[in-house]
Amino acid sequence: MAHNLLNDDAIVTELDISHLVTEDDTPVDNFQSEKQQRLLVEPLYSSWSPGIPFIAAANVGVFYALKQDPIVPDAMLSLGLEMPTDWSQKQNRSYFVWEFGKVPDVCIEIVSNREGDELALSRKSQQKGKTLSKKDLYARIGVPYYAVFDPLEQLQAPEEMDGSLLQAWALREGRYHLLQPPIWLEAVGLGLTLWEGEFEGVSGLWLRWCDAQGQVIWTGAEGQNAERQRAEAERQRAEAERQRAEAERQRADRLAERLRAMGVDPDEV
Repeated sequence: MAHNLLNDDAIVTELDISHLVTEDDTPVDNFQSEKQQRLLVEPLYSSWSPGIPFIAAANVGVFYALKQDPIVPDAMLSLGLEMPTDWSQKQNRSYFVWEFGKVPDVCIEIVSNREGDELALSRKSQQKGKTLSKKDLYARIGVPYYAVFDPLEQLQAPEEMDGSLLQAWALREGRYHLLQPPIWLEAVGLGLTLWEGEFEGVSGLWLRWCDAQGQVIWTGAEGQNAERQRAEAERQRAEAERQRAEAERQRADRLAERLRAMGVDPDEV
């Protein structure tokens, strides 16, 4: 939001973005991050129905001011917005805050090493003259919720993750306040949870969205598998009912035969 930008001379006053680099072709850092990013995006489109449009994306630049480099969260969620469809237009290819009218509601970082500035500036970033960690920057531009997942335990000092693999913060009065588990993002209607399981053939510990009861939001594949299991259970139930009815019919036929053998018309009993 404009009033939360870093300083007055950085506030957007024009829409000329021709000088901005929106795609630098930098690859994601590893397979784990790539899969984790998709696991935070795909289920929302496959299985979540908040009743309003939303944009969920991974590794897309968030441009909050014309004269500042973008910040690129590993995953983000923004409610109440339609995804632009004309990607031939530069202003539709990245998340320009002044185009959408708001910052993302949730930004998530996945820690791969100690150089990502998720909670504090690395020595390399300090040497480059940077002054704000990602956490500080997200707070300054007004992102309501920020979460950090540290699957490889890179940030485990007491002043960092303090032994936790997942931490999340809510913005109140311009400052982030740590959320206690279970992590529930009230204004978004989603939670975050750690889940042990298999995703696309890889078993491990994953960060997942969840509902208020802690049930993970299914991927499309999980939803399809659940539907197949439901259909199979229904088929088995129907087959069991057919077999029960057939057994009842056979029992009735045997009884009728015995009655006839005794000279009794079963239709008159």
